[in-house]
Amino acid sequence: MTIKSLFHLALCAAATGFAACSQRGPAATAPKAAVNIIPMPARLTELKDSFLVDKQTVLVATSEADKEAAALFNEYFKSLSGYELKMQDSGTQNAIIFSSMPATQQGLPETYHLKVSADQVSINGDDAAGTFYGMQTLIQLLPVQKAEAFWIAGVDIFDQPRFAYRGLHLDVGRHMFSVDFIKKYIDLMAMHKFNTFHWHLTEDQGWRIEIKKYPKLQEVASRRKETMQGHYNDQKYDGKPYGGFYTQEQIKDVVQYAAGRHVTVIPEIELPGHSLAALAAYPHLGCTGGPYEVGTRWGVYDDVYCAGNDTVFTFLQDVLDEVMMLFPSRYIHIGGDESPKVRWEKCPKCQQRMKQLGLKDEHALQSYFIQRIEKYLNSKDRQIIGWDEILEGGLAPNATVMSWRGTEGGIAAAKQHHEVIMTPGSHVYFDHYQSQGKNEPLAIGGFTPVSKVYAYEPVPQELSKEESRYIKGAQANVWTEYIKNSEHVEYMVYPRAIALAEVLWSPAEKKNYDNFIDRLKTHLPRLEMKGVNYAKHVFEITGKVESDHKGGVQVNLVSKLDGGIITYTTDSTAPTAQSTRYTGPVRVEKTGMIRAAVFQGDKQYGNEFQQAFTLNKATGREVKLTKPPHNNYNPGSPFALVNGIAGVKEFNDNQWSGFNGGNFEAVVDLGVDSVDITEIAIGTLGNPDQWIYVPKELDFFVSEDGKNFKNVYKLREIDVKQKGLRKFTARPEKAKGRYVKIFARNAGAIPKGAPGEGNPAWLFVDEIYVK
Repeated sequence: MTIKSLFHLALCAAATGFAACSQRGPAATAPKAAVNIIPMPARLTELKDSFLVDKQTVLVATSEADKEAAALFNEYFKSLSGYELKMQDSGTQNAIIFSSMPATQQGLPETYHLKVSADQVSINGDDAAGTFYGMQTLIQLLPVQKAEAFWIAGVDIFDQPRFAYRGLHLDVGRHMFSVDFIKKYIDLMAMHKFNTFHWHLTEDQGWRIEIKKYPKLQEVASRRKETMQGHYNDQKYDGKPYGGFYTQEQIKDVVQYAAGRHVTVIPEIELPGHSLAALAAYPHLGCTGGPYEVGTRWGVYDDVYCAGNDTVFTFLQDVLDEVMMLFPSRYIHIGGDESPKVRWEKCPKCQQRMKQLGLKDEHALQSYFIQRIEKYLNSKDRQIIGWDEILEGGLAPNATVMSWRGTEGGIAAAKQHHEVIMTPGSHVYFDHYQSQGKNEPLAIGGFTPVSKVYAYEPVPQELSKEESRYIKGAQANVWTEYIKNSEHVEYMVYPRAIALAEVLWSPAEKKNYDNFIDRLKTHLPRLEMKGVNYAKHVFEITGKVESDHKGGVQVNLVSKLDGGIITYTTDSTAPTAQSTRYTGPVRVEKTGMIRAAVFQGDKQYGNEFQQAFTLNKATGREVKLTKPPHNNYNPGSPFALVNGIAGVKEFNDNQWSGFNGGNFEAVVDLGVDSVDITEIAIGTLGNPDQWIYVPKELDFFVSEDGKNFKNVYKLREIDVKQKGLRKFTARPEKAKGRYVKIFARNAGAIPKGAPGEGNPAWLFVDEIYVK
């Protein structure tokens, strides 16, 4: 029997006698939590003994960093118990000990060893960050209900992160958030072992950082006359002025607060594009000289910093000098993305600069711009991070690349031995929809549920083991065009950020989504304690539409809700607790809608599943693509083209196959020889504001053997600027065959004057119809 056990037994015996010891006192009623830690530790062993935390327990710490970690633990503990634990410099019995290696002996960064025995809890960090993360793990071993005392399960944990860079981003240019919320955002990051906060501070629609040398950045650049209302395509505005900025004192406060939680704050000062707000304040920095006004619509603007004007570089160096005084981070993010070249092409100063330097095109001019800024920051012992467009025209020598347009930029940079942070829109853009529910708040598009975030693997398979070393980690991005307040930010970020936290911290071989969801169930009450407005879709009913391998379509329904009962209807009526109970895949027999919901008793939980189907000769049949869609818009299987589901204009339903600059070609096997074919159609989407264009040409073919195809219908000179859902139909005469092939030609480069000009257009294709 341990000393602590004897101590509690003696107290109990003195007070009430041995017979009542197991029935009375704080120990008898103290709650105990199961071991469900997120992110999953690298190595965890559960032990038989447990540790009782009560009013006699002490916190032991000697270094200032360890005392800060102990104080944060004490603050959390008080919220549960109503009292603080005593802090002292020494002690081994009935103690929680925080101990970091001294700087001269530090081992692996952010690594810790946590052991819970009957007499003590010890957290030994290889550095102060390791001890801090051990403290965060200890918090997760505490029950979430309030009590006077708590049992902590016995464990032996060795833990360290898989990736050195684990980040969350927040755009405050489109919509701004209070300092208190920024601190809460950082608290939640630290709770989940993120270590980098990417603070996006400047945009076309607003400049959010005080620069004392340039007061008009506060007076003019921080304010816009109005804000877009609804979706971009609606082109509506609220007519209300919007603005604000963070003072340098506020920024110092945030940076210090983050440092106390082992979070590095990386500022982003956008250049050369996304700079319209700064040009509105100082028009001489642009190619035309203005006048300019702070951006009111979302998207990309043609007006950028003039690359041929030396005063631009003086301005930016002055700005960066003040930024570096506020942010001690090794990295300064300089943007580099979505910078149109149309002004540079017509600007005498820019053209003269290109001629003087022998630059072949405006992409090379952007590379010059980025490299000039990089050299300045390197001279101040700082490094740049930029979005993957900084690869164009030649990569700056010491730059770190954030790969956002997919994995290609990250792969290219790693092969050039540049450090890479992966941020692909396909998996970690948290401004995308996270549910297909009809009541979701407006978002930019896409579909990124928790399961997709958790499935993300940051290291591309295309890299060798040596090249993989340059993948330093990953980051989720939160762009706020459609996110106006802090509650909405929380709704979009959590619990998706928790899934990413495990991707970035835990060993890849330990990933298990079902196990993660089980642990998440006990973790979410901690978010509730902190007042987080997290999304609850992860426990709603979801449906997976797939082939039944008999030439048809079936729906698999799933819910992770404990004790939930799934019911469904096939006649478009709303399901009730008394509707048909789901026991296995539901075959789609006719055109119409399948609806389903999950119930606890008679009460429905969350959104219901609704899916409309339109059946035709191609539905459920085998389909093959000549080239796969882009990873950012890949529904997972070509079967999405023939599953009877038409993609929606918000493109948040995981139905669209997207091709970035490439053409589309598919062959459908109708399964029956010599079928009379009177109509062939293909669904597409036009949304030029989002770089999505309908095809400029379409060809429809028929074949009996799948090898020799006859062109039975052509569509030419299609207006690629069409908007919305567009179904293109061929009505061939006397066509007959077993195989149907459709070829759609991409619109090509986005035309001048349109958002994303010069970039390859996206081609979105969904359902194939055959009659």
